[in-house]
Order: sequence, then C-alpha cells, then structure tokens
Amino acid sequence: MTTAGPASAADPVRLRVAVRAAVDFYRRQLTGPAGGPARTYLRQRGLQPVVDRAGPWQIGYAPPGWQNLARHLQASGYTAEELVAAGLCRRQHADPGRLLDVFRDRLMFPVRDQHGPVGFTGRAAPGAGPDTPKYLNTAQTPLYDKSQLLFGLAEQQDRLQAGWQPALVEGPTDVLAVWLSYSRDGDRGIAAVAACGTALTPAQAEQVSAVLGAQQHGVVTAYDNDPAGRAATDRAWSLLHARLPSRLLHHAVLPAGADPATLLTRPDGRVDLRDTLQAHTQPLLETVVNHRLDTLLDRNPRLLDDVGGRVETARHLVTLMFDADDKAEAIRIGALITQRTGISVQALVEIAVDYVEASWSEAAGTLNSAGPAPPASQSAFPPLRPRGMVASQPSPATARATHPTRRR
Repeated sequence: MTTAGPASAADPVRLRVAVRAAVDFYRRQLTGPAGGPARTYLRQRGLQPVVDRAGPWQIGYAPPGWQNLARHLQASGYTAEELVAAGLCRRQHADPGRLLDVFRDRLMFPVRDQHGPVGFTGRAAPGAGPDTPKYLNTAQTPLYDKSQLLFGLAEQQDRLQAGWQPALVEGPTDVLAVWLSYSRDGDRGIAAVAACGTALTPAQAEQVSAVLGAQQHGVVTAYDNDPAGRAATDRAWSLLHARLPSRLLHHAVLPAGADPATLLTRPDGRVDLRDTLQAHTQPLLETVVNHRLDTLLDRNPRLLDDVGGRVETARHLVTLMFDADDKAEAIRIGALITQRTGISVQALVEIAVDYVEASWSEAAGTLNSAGPAPPASQSAFPPLRPRGMVASQPSPATARATHPTRRR
C-alpha cells in the first residue's frame, strides 16, 4: 500500500467536517453516471449490496481528474490549508497555489474512529495501469494515524461488544465480504477488521483484544496463504498472544488462492464464507509452526533432505512449544514439529532441553555484572545454513533423529 504525502496542523473540528464532506462527494460520484464502472466492479465482486443497503460503510468513488474534489470543497468554503491538512488534496509542485486531488479514479473506503470518518483507503479502479498502487491511504494528519486505526472496527463496535468474534483480514473488500455474510439480527457471528497500509501494530492488537467478542470467543486470522499473508499471520500471533491466551487465537483455513472477498463471489459464497470462518479453523499457534517451516522450505526446498537439516529446523521451531498455554498444547505442537520435520520425539526433547539451558545461560550472562552475555555468534542455535553448505559434525540429537523425511 502507498500513503499520500504529509499534512500540516489545522483545526481538527474543521478537518472532520471536511472529511465528512468528502465522504458525501465520493458517495454521490459512485451512485452517479461517473461511478458506472465502479458499480460494475462491486456487482461482480458481490459487494453491490453494500451500496444498496443502509449501513455504516458509505463507500464511494473518486472520479478521474485532478481537481474534482478540490473545486467542490473550495466552492463550499474550505480553505486550501484545510484540505491539505485533512489529507484530501495536495499542492502542485510547479504551482503551489493550485490544489490537486490526492485520490483519483479509486473506490473510496472511509476509515473511521469512534467519532466519524477521519481518512480513506482508496482502491485503484478496474483497468488501472500496472504502475498504479493497488491501495492508497490518507497520509498522517491531525485526525488520521494509520497505526491506531482499523477499517471496520468503529463501524461494527456494537456487534463486537455484543459478543461477535473479531477476525483480522487483509483489506477493506474482505471486511465487507464478511459483513455481508451475516444478517444484522443474528445471535452471533464474525466481524472482520483490517489494517490500512500497515502491518498490525501493538495499538491495533490492543483494540481488537479488548472487545467483548475477543474476550469471550477469541480472534480469528484470515490472511492469504502467501508470503505476505504468512508474515501477517505470524505478526498477529506475536502481538495477540501477549494479550490473549493461545486457546482464544484461531486461524481460518482458506481454500488455496482464496481470500474472504473471492469466497463471496462463489456460488453460495456467503454460506461458504461463514462456514470457513467458524468451522474450518485451527489453533493459530499450529498455523504459525507450519508457516515458519514453509518459509524455511521456500528458502531451501532441500532443507529436510538430511538429518542435520531436520534437527536444525526443529531448533528454529522448538521455541513455539514454550508459547503453549499448557502441557497438552505443548505436546500437540511438539507432535506437529516431529511430524513435519521427521525427527524423533527423543531428539525433540533433547533440543527443547538444550533450548531451556541456553536460555538460562544467556539470562545469567546478561545479569552477571562481571561480563556481558555471550555474543550471538556463540548462540546454541546458529542460523540455518545456506543451501549447499556442508553440515557440521552431528550432535547427539542429530544422531538420534529419525532418517525419513515427512512433509505435510
């Protein structure tokens, strides 16, 4: 995602009113003649009901052209300084007295805090060139701080505080797809939210974890199963597990190549999406184990071809056993590691013991006033060797590792 340029300080009240006026302008553009192609795209993606139904989203369309919004809002009495400070317009470099629209030919998704819209995520319209960023986000302004905001959180606060379970997804169309999959009068369902142009932040994780739905039923991650999605899932784990027990953290197993927005377009898409988010889930910790191993195998597909590589891989995964909430979960994670790496249970136990001893030794070295902790080069767990590097003399754990390689 790309973020528009910086904004200067101005009266926050006036900026809020300006952003609301922009929401209204973009909304009229979407429902008017200029919004025809954008409406076609929404209809093809199964999202047209978001436009037709009364609801909190108020998505719109920024038409092509450099000054549509600027001229409209200046004619309504807003100053150039206010429009720049609100992140709606920017000054032309060659002629600073001329205002240009930040968003052009984009579907516009207003981003809200508890008081109303404060900025936008704009998705490039169908047919945009390959050099056009898919998403463009409002710059940092006195109102808009992307590290503090989640698309869909303010709009669904009533549901979340009534016990609906939050789900973390990648983008605004995924949020809307999930929203459309549940009736508003249902007893309980899933309410999806998404970060806007940033990886999940501690502040966002805190907001998600604090809602009643998360406290009662946990959080579901539903990111894509690609390298970016794996990284997002792993980051969500590290931030959410600091706030919620692992038994409350789940991952939706999406079909290959699918995300919530694409699931919606399938026959019976709403039913399939609900079923995926609620019935096809697994513990998030198990997902992280698989993701980390898959990432290592992407770097070196032959990593598990020899005993040394399997043991070395297990060393990089064994720390996740200690993230488990209880003994039973730790055993399940250990079993997953042995299954996917092909090492024996005995070898994994020895690796785990080595990890604990190394952690204690490192902590003692840090606390010892006589000297610093051992340097990273002396760590008990060196980085994985690059492809083709000859393995060192096998350790006792390596010698006892099983030979067959078993992959998922």
